[in-house]
Amino acid sequence: MMDYTDAIKDYIELEKMTFDRLDVNAINEAMNLIMQAYEGRHTIYIFGNGGSSATASHWQNDFNKGISEYVDNKFRFQCLNDNVATVMAIANDIGFEEVFRFQLRGKLEEGDIVVAISGSGNSKNVLNAVEYAKECGNKVIGMTGYDGGRLKALSDVSLHVPVMSMQTTEDIHMVFDHLIMSIFYKTLCGKEHLRG
Repeated sequence: MMDYTDAIKDYIELEKMTFDRLDVNAINEAMNLIMQAYEGRHTIYIFGNGGSSATASHWQNDFNKGISEYVDNKFRFQCLNDNVATVMAIANDIGFEEVFRFQLRGKLEEGDIVVAISGSGNSKNVLNAVEYAKECGNKVIGMTGYDGGRLKALSDVSLHVPVMSMQTTEDIHMVFDHLIMSIFYKTLCGKEHLRG
C-alpha cells in the first residue's frame, strides 16, 4: 500500500496558505455587485472553459435553485457554457473565440453583470466577452489564478486566487460560490444552512 499522506498534507497546506492571501474586500465588492443585480432584477451572465465551465454551471445552480427556491425575487444567473448545441454551433460556424461574446451581443442590458472565470486569466473567448461587456458599460467580476492575466486587469472586481496551481485556483473559485451563496441564503432567507 502506498503512503500518500505527505502529498495530501502538502496539498491541504497550499490551500490553507492561499486562503490567507485572498482579498476579503474584493469578495465583499463582488457580493455587492451581485446583490445590486439581484435587487434590480438584472441578469448575471457567467461562463468559463473546462473546469471553469463546471464551476460556472455550479454557480448558476446554487443561485437559481439553491437560494431562489426560498425567495420571491429569483436570481437570474445565465451560464453561457451550458447549452452545448449553441456553444458548438458558434464554435463551428464562427469560431471558438466567439462562443461567449456572440451570446452576449444584443442581450446585455443596463444593470446586467458578467462573471468571467479563467484560471490563467488569458482565455481568448473569455476576454472577448469581457471586452464586449466593458464596451457596453456593464460591470465585470473576474475570477482568476496565477498572476491574473489580462482578465484581472479588465475586471471591475477581481476575485484573484494568488497561487501557481490550477487545482487550488479552481477549488477556491468554488469556495467563492459557496461562501457568497451561504451568506446570501442566511441574509435573504433568514436560515443558517441549505438543506441537502
